[in-house]
Amino acid sequence: MSTAYFQNLIESIETLSVEDQDYLFDLIRKRRIEKRRSEIAENAESILTDLQQGQAKIGTVDELISDLLEEDDESCLE
Repeated sequence: MSTAYFQNLIESIETLSVEDQDYLFDLIRKRRIEKRRSEIAENAESILTDLQQGQAKIGTVDELISDLLEEDDESCLE
């Protein structure tokens, strides 16, 4: 989006009363929170699906590092 678009948007918001500006900011904040929650839920569903299909596994950071090092060692042998 262009700078001019944002400038026009800001100018439009500034014409609102303080109460309306506060309401708008609160509404935007709540919508962003809800969008982020939806993204997190979608990611969780994707991870659960991957776990069920055996495409992902649960482990500690140390186990992850070990797995990555093993994969690197195996690729060097090929």
